[in-house]
Amino acid sequence: MTSTLLHGWAIPVVIGGVVVALVLGWFARSARQERRRVTWVANAAYLTRLPSFRARLSRYRVLLLGLAVVLVGASVVTGILNARPVDKETRSEELATRDIVLCLDVSGSMIEYDTEIVERFLELLPSFHGERIALSIFNSTSRTVFPLTDDYTLVEEQLTEAAEALDFDVDSLDDWSYDPAALDRLLHFLAGTEGMGQDASSLVGDGLATCAMAFDLNDEERSRSIILATDNEVFGDPLYTTTEAAELVTERDITLHGFYAGEVTSTSAAQEKEYQDAVEANGGLFFASDDPEAVEGIIDQITAQQAVDLDADPDVIITDRPEEYYPWLVVALGLYLVAVWRLRS
Repeated sequence: MTSTLLHGWAIPVVIGGVVVALVLGWFARSARQERRRVTWVANAAYLTRLPSFRARLSRYRVLLLGLAVVLVGASVVTGILNARPVDKETRSEELATRDIVLCLDVSGSMIEYDTEIVERFLELLPSFHGERIALSIFNSTSRTVFPLTDDYTLVEEQLTEAAEALDFDVDSLDDWSYDPAALDRLLHFLAGTEGMGQDASSLVGDGLATCAMAFDLNDEERSRSIILATDNEVFGDPLYTTTEAAELVTERDITLHGFYAGEVTSTSAAQEKEYQDAVEANGGLFFASDDPEAVEGIIDQITAQQAVDLDADPDVIITDRPEEYYPWLVVALGLYLVAVWRLRS
């Protein structure tokens, strides 16, 4: 939502009109004074040197200056009101029907990428209106950080905590240079994702299946999608393979978008191929990158594609916001009347 003026040109027009009126008024007043009959009084020159006269003349000039300032202020406020201050908000009723589950592999190799994804969604949050978001993390077991919700205050708090916890240099564990407080935050955030012990890690199929179960309101017509981030490097015996979990996602009418960030190994090509086939068979978007900074563009492409798929043409909602300027105008007019009354007296 942005605040703007619909008719910005009105401000200089109003101020220019006031200036023209003042100039015309000045010349009209001068012409009237020239036509007046002047009565000269002898020996009155000393009056202008009297302290009382000078004091009244100073007050008169101060009032004139104040009157000019108030008049300029009132003109500016009037110009702003005529320019029509409004709040502009872009909404799409179609996008408000979408549910998005962030499904993040939080094994050590993925933490840097997870951080980028969470931070990007924090940046996108102000543009959401009615969409529901959930965050689920997994390693050998899964944990729902928060379920689908459009309580954006809660979402912001939870994503902020997640971003702070995940912002940890895993390599620092090798040389013991890590920050103990940062490690405690990370371990607290990851609690519940290592229930199968040290011999199991990145059980992608089980994590994805859990994310598929995160959707509710099955009787409503909604757009449902999962954004899965993993290196698909599975250690252990999952209940679901990645392909089987993707089929479950399809059965539940959920679109799967995949982000792959695996290192190049002897098995990585097969892991990437399995992951890509599972995503694209579902009709989703698949991205492979070894650059965490590429996440921002990837998330933008996914959200933009959802808008296209939903045929979500945005509606611009305009709300007039004159209320914060009216009090200033009232105050300015009040001061103007007081100043004119003092000048006349």
